[in-house]
Amino acid sequence: MRTFEEAVLAAVSFAARAHRHQLRKDGRTPYVAHPLRVALIVRHLLGCGDEEVLAAAVLHDCLEDTDTDYDDLAAAFGEQVARWVAALSKDCRLPEEQREEAYCRQLRAADWQVHLLKLADMYDNLTDSAHLEPSKRAQVVRKVRRYLEALRPTSADPPLVSAARRLVEQALSQLEQHEVQV
Repeated sequence: MRTFEEAVLAAVSFAARAHRHQLRKDGRTPYVAHPLRVALIVRHLLGCGDEEVLAAAVLHDCLEDTDTDYDDLAAAFGEQVARWVAALSKDCRLPEEQREEAYCRQLRAADWQVHLLKLADMYDNLTDSAHLEPSKRAQVVRKVRRYLEALRPTSADPPLVSAARRLVEQALSQLEQHEVQV
C-alpha cells in the first residue's frame, strides 16, 4: 500500500513521462505544468486532499492527449482514478461538434469528483489564457462557457463543487472585464 505522498508522486511521474514531448499553447511551457497546477488548485484553492482525486487531477489529460490507455491507468492507479480520467477525456474518433456534444453529456452524467476536476481544469485554462493572443483566449472562453452550461449547479452538488464553480465564474468575469478594458 502506497502512502498518500507516494501515490500522488507516482501520478506526477506518470504524467511527466506521458506528456514529456508536449508544450502548452504558449509554445514554451512544458505541458505537464497544466495538470500539476490543476492538482494544486484542487488541493490548495479548493481544499480537497483525497489522494485519488489528486492523482486523477494530475493524470486528467493522459488518455486524451497521450498514448496512455485506460488499462495502464487502472493498473497503476486503480479503477476509480481511471474511470474519472476517462470521464474527463473526449472521444477523439468523433467529428469535433459530435465530440463536444458527447463530452458535455459525459460530464453531466459523471460523478461530482469529475465535476470538481473539470472545474479546476477550466479555472487553470482561463487563468493561463490571459497570456494568449485574443483569438485563442476567446476560444478558451467559449469552451469554458459550454462546459459551465454542461455542469449546471444542482442541489446534489457538494460544497467543493460549488466553490470550484464560483472560482471559474470569477475568473471568467475577470477575464471578460479585462477584454472590455483593452
